[in-house]
Amino acid sequence: MGEQGVILLEWIGGHAEDTALLARVRKAIETTFGVPTASRTVNGPPEDTWDPRRGQRSSTKILRWLLGRLPPGAAKVIGITDADLFIPVLTFVFGEAQVGGPAAVVSMARLGLTYDGRAAPAEQVAARVIKECLHELGHTFGLVHCSDPGCVMSRCNSVFEIDGKRASFCRGCRQRLRISMGERGEP
Repeated sequence: MGEQGVILLEWIGGHAEDTALLARVRKAIETTFGVPTASRTVNGPPEDTWDPRRGQRSSTKILRWLLGRLPPGAAKVIGITDADLFIPVLTFVFGEAQVGGPAAVVSMARLGLTYDGRAAPAEQVAARVIKECLHELGHTFGLVHCSDPGCVMSRCNSVFEIDGKRASFCRGCRQRLRISMGERGEP
């Protein structure tokens, strides 16, 4: 989808990265957005993102941290973490992004669970991580939440809702994405 620079995936988790999963995420991003990706492991996020009262990390503070570290040549950066994230008005978030900006973050903390709190199968976890990364990157390209429950840009408050959507954009969101990325034509 045009010349947009590199999308950088940064593993910013407390545990070792799952290289096979991150390779699948990279491939999905490259296929979906038509933009090359790069990845790296970072020692982070910084301690000031931790809220001891909530026992979670602030996704907004992580976004600011990612922005301050955006390397030359990277058009977008998406931090992927195993930390549980929050914003003040919600108990948790699966991710957060700057609409139209360069930074996004996705948390795997709740994506690895079944509806009853057990560990989800690896394939299901991978599908969820990919959907959430595409969703948050969609925001960085200017997309907002979509009313189509099957669209990757639909708002999700549970893993059940994530499982119910596709890892792709609906026709309207694809068209808006093409326009945002400087292309015209039928999606």
